[in-house]
Amino acid sequence: MATAAALGLPRLSGEPAESAEAAPGVTSKLRVAIIGVGGRGYFAWSQLGRSEDIVAICDPDRLQIGAAIVRAQDEGIDQLTAAPRFADYREMFATMADQIDAVVVCAPDHHHFPATVLAMQHGKHVYVEKPLTHTVGEARWLRDYARQVDVVTQMGNQGHATEGIRLIKEWFDAGLLGDVERVVSWGPPMAGHWFYRPAHTPPAPGTPPPEVDWDAWLGPAPDTAYTPMYLPRKWRGWWNYGSAMLGDWAAHTLDGPYWALKLGAPEWIEGVAEGHDEWIIPKRGKVTYGFAARGTMPPVTLEWIEDFENLPEPPPGWPADRELPNRGMMMIGSKATLMTSGRPNSPRLWPPAAMEALRSNRVPKTIRRVQGGPIQEWTDAIRGVGPSPGSRFEYSAGLTQLALLGVVAMRAGGRIEWDDVAGRITNRPELNRHIEIQAREGWRFHV
Repeated sequence: MATAAALGLPRLSGEPAESAEAAPGVTSKLRVAIIGVGGRGYFAWSQLGRSEDIVAICDPDRLQIGAAIVRAQDEGIDQLTAAPRFADYREMFATMADQIDAVVVCAPDHHHFPATVLAMQHGKHVYVEKPLTHTVGEARWLRDYARQVDVVTQMGNQGHATEGIRLIKEWFDAGLLGDVERVVSWGPPMAGHWFYRPAHTPPAPGTPPPEVDWDAWLGPAPDTAYTPMYLPRKWRGWWNYGSAMLGDWAAHTLDGPYWALKLGAPEWIEGVAEGHDEWIIPKRGKVTYGFAARGTMPPVTLEWIEDFENLPEPPPGWPADRELPNRGMMMIGSKATLMTSGRPNSPRLWPPAAMEALRSNRVPKTIRRVQGGPIQEWTDAIRGVGPSPGSRFEYSAGLTQLALLGVVAMRAGGRIEWDDVAGRITNRPELNRHIEIQAREGWRFHV
């Protein structure tokens, strides 16, 4: 396949390409490999399977592959069933790298970095589900490497392609909120369908079912005994594989203020949590971030609350008989407060008079809109008919760092001070082990 440069791909223009024609050398369909086919992996699979060629699928759990194929057949996406199947993406790249143009990574968090590194080292365009990586060091490495290679990247935080997040930034830029010095976000702890707490940790070991390649599922993570407490879908509740609710939802809930306020990296982070240990995520917790002034914008304090019982105070004038939603975000400004749900899809201003004034005096739309969502934004950029994706690694690595620094603070408790130039915690250097890139033998691919 021709390189991105040869195809004339836009890099950071922010504007659509002049031509809507596919650039010379681009086939009518991209050859896409999917790593991780459950959940978001199936969503990407079903989207791409209607417009591109799925040439390989990879998942160490054959039950997940089987369920995805049955679902695809039921939905009339028959071409997915013929793709070669792999348990280990190392084998997939070794076997058929020359037959792949682009890779989608929707495996558990601990696989995001090694799978993406391999894809980029083979010159493949890559789309990675949020969070971009499992550690801050991994996110920073991918950010820097993406600047060196000629591929199109995208993190799959869908909200960054929505109308809502563009309204958030346009309203703030137009001065409707005034100065924002405090952001508050909240949501429930992880439970139920996604995670069940065992009676003790580590959980009782078991025997992997024959459909699961346990070594491939562990990948770069420590060599640990199998238990059904980890999979499918329950891995987010364990530090070795997931990053708690911060890893799951911060890419949605904090994307709006991170972008609009140009937050960048925090100077310090404080965490408090309960019900966790070296294995398992907290039952509840809170993280507070401190950001310095940015140009004419004042310093910002940002709070992340994971707690069913202790929700934040609503804004002044909020009706006493009206509860806040169980997940949300407030950018509290000197003129008005902007509120969203967990995703940045439907922003609103408070008090009601501020929203009424906006309805009668609309803010101009100054930011290019995305058509078709983040996956199409990515494939359009690969073809050269759209700009570089909004959540490319240069952007999404910083958003991921924000979330994962909070994970470290919640896990360790207390205050940590961050040197963003060095990429290190300065006041508690022993915690930098949670920042660094780590992988067991056979899974370390970065240079």
